[in-house]
Amino acid sequence: MTATSEAGTAIDPRVQAFLTKQHGLFIDGATREAKGSRRIDVFDPATGEVAATVACADASDVDRAVASAKAAFDAGIWSGLPPVERERILLKFADLVEAHGEELAQLETINQGKSINIARMLDVGASLGYMRYYAGLATKITGQTLDVSIPLPPGTRYTAFTRREPVGVVAAISPWNFPMMIGLWKVMPALAAGCTVVLKPSEVTPLTSLRLAELAIEAGVPAGAFNLVTGDGATGAALVNHPDVAKVTFTGSTATGKAIARTAADRLLKTSLELGGKNPAIFLKDVALEQAVGGAIMGGFLNSGQVCAAASRLYVAREIFDDFLGALSQAVGGMAIGPGLDPASQVTPVVSALHRDKIIGHIEEARRAGARVVTGGDMPNRPGYYVRPTIIADTTNDMVICRQEVFGPVVTVMPFSDEEEAIRLANDTNMGLTASLWTNDLAKTMNIVPRLKAGTVWVNSHNMIDPNMPFGGYKESGIGRDFGTSALDSYTELKSVCIAT
Repeated sequence: MTATSEAGTAIDPRVQAFLTKQHGLFIDGATREAKGSRRIDVFDPATGEVAATVACADASDVDRAVASAKAAFDAGIWSGLPPVERERILLKFADLVEAHGEELAQLETINQGKSINIARMLDVGASLGYMRYYAGLATKITGQTLDVSIPLPPGTRYTAFTRREPVGVVAAISPWNFPMMIGLWKVMPALAAGCTVVLKPSEVTPLTSLRLAELAIEAGVPAGAFNLVTGDGATGAALVNHPDVAKVTFTGSTATGKAIARTAADRLLKTSLELGGKNPAIFLKDVALEQAVGGAIMGGFLNSGQVCAAASRLYVAREIFDDFLGALSQAVGGMAIGPGLDPASQVTPVVSALHRDKIIGHIEEARRAGARVVTGGDMPNRPGYYVRPTIIADTTNDMVICRQEVFGPVVTVMPFSDEEEAIRLANDTNMGLTASLWTNDLAKTMNIVPRLKAGTVWVNSHNMIDPNMPFGGYKESGIGRDFGTSALDSYTELKSVCIAT
């Protein structure tokens, strides 16, 4: 168990107490013991030591959680509240997350390995803006009045309108890279729409989600409206397959998303799937070198590259390629490697030993294919799950390293001769989550942006998101969009009402 930070950061006593708890499942407003005795070790990636243990829910536990959510939905104890009351409770939920912000940030860092700076700024700070955005939408769900021209019976007049109604029980499955933040991306719109939720966090990083469930009840979310089960892939499969689940919202790998989609097809289950990305960044020759290098580092190495939107394929104009590669290699090679609880660490551990070994395997495969590792490519000699930030050159777009998502601190850098080649290379992928274009030429920007096949295209930035800006992918990067007012629609059914008078 983590006691203190090796960098001297004082561990919040609430964090220490939470880590030592006998964590169960969160069902019907309280912590419940799992039916089975199996437990899952949760590791601190900075040390490789066990930080806590959590229950592993089986199918009967999932059934209990879904039954609680369905009973709460059917009784209308949440959806039946006045919208302003749901808004008030969700805003109080956000206030409690803010009040416990340092506790949550430290838990996220200890569990996921990320920098405490990122945990404070994004996992807590950005989540607060998102929570309040969706809390406000609870009072803004609308329908339309419709003019209709129904001719029968003659002389009959009709009044028609639409209304949005909550879809029912939502199964929310969140990933391990930003477990708290992305979990809230699912829980908040579901609750704002009047749905009830069963959240299943990754078994690798469940701790902040467990704490969120406690805070939700403290804020006044009724028992049964927000349930949580911890467990492995079998737990998630039981949740997706449950007949009383009306919608699945999932963020994670493309392979798992496809499996969910196949299961959902059998009963036409509503799904929102935010999946993988093999995201390009294009640097035209007019971009300033310092700006380009800073953008590549922010785009490719944020959270040690464990970001679905990360810029992992860098395409650079041939005129500036050598200077760019040299400057980027020098900057990346000088980044400070250390534990997330040390605010000075620029490269922190990846989430697990298994994931570290997968990343190293990708790098070794690239070497065998003839690519050149310019810097990094190995593991520092220290405890924990570290991978040195890595730049790979001399690649071609048909190499595995350029086609499969590594999800680690690894980028490939390739030159292009003109904008047409850059666009072709950028779009040469089965995925299409994000892309970025780096240039000060407005005409080229307006020409290139529409031709990039990605759900989000940034210009002169990367990885910048906002709750009012829809986020999701083209092609195999998913179905549907998170964020924005329209994302709330996916948690509702659209009902037409027609009244003859």
